[in-house]
Amino acid sequence: MRALHTLCAYTLALLAAVAFAVQPVAAQSVLRDAETEELLRDMARPLIEASELEPGNVEIVLINDPSINAFVAGGQVVYVHAGLINAAETANEVQGVIAHELGHITAGHVVRFNERTRGAQGITILSLLLGVGAALAGAGDAAFGAIMAGQQAAAGNFLAFNRNQEAATDLAGARYLSGAGISGRGSLAFFERLRNLEIRRGFSQSDEAAYGRTHPLAGDRLQTLRTLYAEDPAWDAPDDADLQARFLAVRAKLYGYLAPSERTLQQYPLADTSVPARYARAYAYHKDAQIENALAEADALLSMNPNNPYYLELKGQILLESGRPHDALAPLRRATDITLNQPLIAGIFGHALIATEDEANYAEAERVLRAAVAKDRFNPFAWYQLGVVYAARGDIPRARLASAEQQVMSRNYPEAIRSAQAAEAGLPYGSPDWIRAQDIGLQARAELERIRDSR
Repeated sequence: MRALHTLCAYTLALLAAVAFAVQPVAAQSVLRDAETEELLRDMARPLIEASELEPGNVEIVLINDPSINAFVAGGQVVYVHAGLINAAETANEVQGVIAHELGHITAGHVVRFNERTRGAQGITILSLLLGVGAALAGAGDAAFGAIMAGQQAAAGNFLAFNRNQEAATDLAGARYLSGAGISGRGSLAFFERLRNLEIRRGFSQSDEAAYGRTHPLAGDRLQTLRTLYAEDPAWDAPDDADLQARFLAVRAKLYGYLAPSERTLQQYPLADTSVPARYARAYAYHKDAQIENALAEADALLSMNPNNPYYLELKGQILLESGRPHDALAPLRRATDITLNQPLIAGIFGHALIATEDEANYAEAERVLRAAVAKDRFNPFAWYQLGVVYAARGDIPRARLASAEQQVMSRNYPEAIRSAQAAEAGLPYGSPDWIRAQDIGLQARAELERIRDSR
């Protein structure tokens, strides 16, 4: 019976692992950057239109993960790992990945994945029950065989389903690239890079090895897609030069922000005076508190393009985070004006206004931050700063409401409930803010119940 308990525990652990596979975002953090988000939207827009989805309904979200991956996990959201951006050499390569992920959305693969997961669970549970029955009858070997056979059948069924989905989605991605007039050269180049990575890491390319994989072998995918892309009218379409320049800048920016500073300076040495190199070094220097060097790189970028809002944002951020909020106001105000109150940039500007500790700046901070959250309610940093402004002027109910907004987005549901209740008690009965406080309380309670029910 002790052996059966071990097998049961192993099987239930497998079920838990399969169930968790449909929620990959939970353990990862989202990276928010105005320039990167605009680039990803512009790269994806023609592909979304070709897929006949509505561009306004599809989000491209950047995940702070160094692995080379992208995925969908419900709804019309494509999650792209920072590691994929770093591994790609062209915007066209990333567009090929986005086209593939859009294929998952249009085919409803996440819903079907959940259905197939339940099917795999059913096979495993049935084998577990058969194993329990055999064990109770005294046939320990039969119990072990029934359970392991069930697990193998469930895994094989599940993985084969995934491989078939991936192969079909490769074809859908090719259609969307073609429909958008975008060449598949980048897609092939990226698959070639993945194949080389598989070989370097010792992954067998045999048919037998493919059986235990969730994705087809990169070599098989290349073979299928080469002829398809080469025959497509868009094959010889030139890459978008503007998108490529923006991609290289953003890739370097992310590298400078995420990689160790010494590695960034090796990758982008001082002799390299290109925009990407200066961008990467500015972030590396800033992380190392080499403020003058960081500002020198930011100023060099601004000398090339004085009205680039992202260069202005960079300079303002360096000044603000080095304890010079008054000096940060001018570049951040200019960046906010140029981008028409882009929410992430406006949030930093609002923070700088508050950080001056000059009450004369609080009215402007409130105006800027209210505009930011009106455009992007899912901005906990801006909500927090807005709460600081409300508290400074003595409007405690709205300060608590802003805290509740920030807390519910940060998944701090107990605190969100308490803040929402405090806000509701002090706000005018029936006012929009009073109703919002009630909504946040209900949302937080529902999430707590969902968490409890899932245990």
